[in-house]
Amino acid sequence: MGCVCSICFHHSSAGHDGTALWAIIGSVSNSALSVFLKRLLNQARPATTSRTDSGMPSSHAQSISFISVFAVLSVMEWLGTNEVSLFLIMLILALGSYFVNTVKVSQKLHTGNQVVVGGLVGSVFCIFWYKTWNLLLLEAFKSSLLLQIYVFLVASAYTLAFAAYVVLNSFRHDR
Repeated sequence: MGCVCSICFHHSSAGHDGTALWAIIGSVSNSALSVFLKRLLNQARPATTSRTDSGMPSSHAQSISFISVFAVLSVMEWLGTNEVSLFLIMLILALGSYFVNTVKVSQKLHTGNQVVVGGLVGSVFCIFWYKTWNLLLLEAFKSSLLLQIYVFLVASAYTLAFAAYVVLNSFRHDR
C-alpha cells in the first residue's frame, strides 16, 4: 500500500522529488554566494547606471546560469542523449544566454566581465552542487525518511529566507 502523506517520498519518484528540493537549496545557496562575492570583490557597476551596489559578479547571470545548467544536467540524466534532449538543451542554453545578455548587458547594468564571471560562477557551482547530490546524497535520500524530512525542511527554510531577503531588499534606495 502506498503512502498518502504529502511529505513521504517513498515512491518511484523519490529521486526526482529530492532532486527538485536539492535544486531549490542550491539555487538559494548560489544566490547567497553571489551576495558574498559582491561584497568581497566590491567592483563598481558601469558609470551608465544609477545603481550604486556592487556589480561583480552579476547575480542575475549567476542565477540564470545555475538554473540553466541544472536543467541541462537533469535533461541529460533523465532523457539521455537523443534528438529531443539535444533540442531541449539547445533551447535551455539559448534562452539562458538571451536573458543574461539582453537583460543585463544591453541595459548597461553590468560590464561584460561581470556577466561572464557571474555565468561561470553559477555554472561551476551548479556542476558541483548537482554532482554532490548524485554522488553522495541521492541513494541515502531514497532510503532514509529522516534525510527526506531534513532536505524538505531545509528547502522550505531556504525558500522562506530567500523570499524575506528579496522583500526586505526591495525597499533599499540604492538600487
